[in-house]
Amino acid sequence: MTMTSEGTPIKQIARSFDHMLGQLAGATPAAKFTYQGRVLDAAKRLLKQPGGLAELEARAVALDAAGIFDGTDWAAPSGLVPGMVGNALKSPDMRLVVLECISLLRFLAVARGEHSQPGLPMEHAHHFLTQVLALNLDRILGAHHEASRLSEHELTPFVDQLLQHLLEAVGTEGILGRLVDEVWRILRQRPIQVGHVKSMVLQIALALGQQSQGFNASDNRLGADRLISALFGPTELCREDPGLDVYRSRLASADTGTLQTEASGMARAMHDTGLVSDYHATYLRFILDSGQGHFLPDSLGLSSTGLDCLRCYQPLVQQLIDVAVHPGTAQSILGISLMLERGILYSPPIAPSLWRLLGATMSPECEAGLSAALGDAVTPHSQLVAGLMTLLGQPLGIGQGNNPTCQAARALSIWALNDPDYLLWMLAQVTANDRIVMHFEGEALDSAVLPAGLALHTPLDADAVSVLLVPHIDRIYAEMGRRVATRGEDPHRWINPELHGWWVGREFHIAVDIMTGKLHDYDKFIADFHLAYHPLHNGNEPVVHPQPAGIAVTDSQGAFVGWHAITIIRVALDQAGEMRVYFFNPNNDSGQDWGLGIVVSTHGNSERLGEASLPFDQFTSRLYIFHDDGLKTPLSVPVEDDAISAIRDMAHQSWARARI
Repeated sequence: MTMTSEGTPIKQIARSFDHMLGQLAGATPAAKFTYQGRVLDAAKRLLKQPGGLAELEARAVALDAAGIFDGTDWAAPSGLVPGMVGNALKSPDMRLVVLECISLLRFLAVARGEHSQPGLPMEHAHHFLTQVLALNLDRILGAHHEASRLSEHELTPFVDQLLQHLLEAVGTEGILGRLVDEVWRILRQRPIQVGHVKSMVLQIALALGQQSQGFNASDNRLGADRLISALFGPTELCREDPGLDVYRSRLASADTGTLQTEASGMARAMHDTGLVSDYHATYLRFILDSGQGHFLPDSLGLSSTGLDCLRCYQPLVQQLIDVAVHPGTAQSILGISLMLERGILYSPPIAPSLWRLLGATMSPECEAGLSAALGDAVTPHSQLVAGLMTLLGQPLGIGQGNNPTCQAARALSIWALNDPDYLLWMLAQVTANDRIVMHFEGEALDSAVLPAGLALHTPLDADAVSVLLVPHIDRIYAEMGRRVATRGEDPHRWINPELHGWWVGREFHIAVDIMTGKLHDYDKFIADFHLAYHPLHNGNEPVVHPQPAGIAVTDSQGAFVGWHAITIIRVALDQAGEMRVYFFNPNNDSGQDWGLGIVVSTHGNSERLGEASLPFDQFTSRLYIFHDDGLKTPLSVPVEDDAISAIRDMAHQSWARARI
């Protein structure tokens, strides 16, 4: 029998733990919180004993059933983010560390088929654990650095033991290959926030540098090397990652040909991967400070369109670079390049609005919010300008973070894509007055005097623009909902056009009856969507303005998960001749398996950067709300009964199963 250092049999500690676990299971919802703390303290004692991890693992399912996660962010495991696990495991709050450990053991139970969770199939649990392990490879490999040593706590050895156990359970076979594929899959969507991706690339670099732990360094070596070099050595002068000071001195002694080669190499690495190195930021600042701005077009990788825009607005662009581009905000370089390629500076209000932002004095509340979310490496003003550049260049790259605010994220994306002038006006209001005033059905709504909506706190895992705007947009969205709550219809009929813009179609279509939740006139709903959006049925009319829509999200088993806000961008034939709907999903990662053969594509089917896509019929089978501009065409073609029937069957087999 295993003994503790005090000579107490571990089984005795386990029996005491089981007694407390029973108390938690039998507690009323109001009393759960008290018993949760006691159980977590007991789990900590158990975890610290030899053999304690195995005892805790054996009780992971029982802990979940007893309510250890009730009332916490861990209550819905399908919504957890792998990138947050590492910080939780380093927390000085031991209860938080233990809770995260139990959560990981629960994921392991699901991955093994020993436990089930709504919206969390086995393969998703396995994928989650793979990402967690990939993001914490430094701990598994023993590559601790000074910062990690300073963050060690009394449970650190036992957390490392848990990660090793998870690695043994999940397996090392192909883990680096899967991680490299995952990084490329995410980067093809060109997200604005790439901090977690950079962490993954760092872990890949560490693992490839060590031949221990059974990792196969040959797996996806080429793809891994491209990612690593893009961040840590994109060009000849910084190939061995010499540090920014050394690189700057090399630039100072470089000849014209070398500087030209550096410019082209930086741009190639940036556009190839979507990652921007801090060396790139150092290069841009060097050429502008030394009066060699003629290298700027090549270092941004501009086409003739972007080059013309740069020449017309060179003083503005150079000032934007001076404020926004620093080591630590290097991703803004990609944003500036893509913004120039979009040509939005030619719109008369944009340049003056940007000059206004460059000269703006931010409110103390705005500065505090940006510093809390993004740190103090550069000024809050620089963080905001850098974040805006990235959003204007990549309007489909914004994500909602770990927040229930898909509506606000979608609004920011639509404005950046379709009405950047309005987005800049929103920012001007917030930076000057820490409030937004919008109008709903003729009445002014002031975010400063409205109660909080879904975003109860400033989002800390979001981009700079979202940090400032999302709380205000969310309050206004919630107030709009309150004002129409008694009308007996879905509130988005009125909210979407008022919140997003005049271009949102005023004809509103919904697949379900609001009062009963059951399908209502569903065949007509399917036909109407074809007549509004399918080029072969609507007289070949394109989507003129991005349109908000609502989908019924389903898991990989086809089971209903919840309603979600997306944007329909365009409908077109892909390279294989299949009609597809291309849309924006603000949930940070558009590549999802919605079950029953419906897998959302993010590349390989003629998607543009940031778009997700599905064949028209599959998309329609998950659609439940859309808007229509009402401009009917005499060239419309009726929809075949067989097409409607096939879509109806796909819906009936998944989210609409209980709504027939």
